Amino acid sequence: MEHDPKALQALMEAACPPDLELAFRPMFGGIFGYAAGQAFASLSNVGLALKMTGADHAALSDVPDVQPLRYEPDDPPSKSYLLLPDAMLSDPDSLRSWIARTAAGLKPKKSRKKPVAGE
Repeated sequence: MEHDPKALQALMEAACPPDLELAFRPMFGGIFGYAAGQAFASLSNVGLALKMTGADHAALSDVPDVQPLRYEPDDPPSKSYLLLPDAMLSDPDSLRSWIARTAAGLKPKKSRKKPVAGE
């Protein structure tokens, strides 16, 4: 099924936990979702994929119909992004839970600001 990235963005915004601030930027013909300045979601014509690590990656992988992200059928599967099934996209509570888990798993962004001498 072909997906509309803007419609997926609206789904994410509606399901977003209230304490999580999301940002979206067009990228590669789709949209990337950001939390705390870090990319964590791919919204494209193939669907919505979340960047998962560790135990959360394993747990989401075990959900029926979840697949590694592939933009094209011949592309190698992503090692970190998992494509959510359509059933999850129509379940705001489940989607909210996975968005929260994904955002919680993001590593804090390192500051590029150099310390000022004497501080």
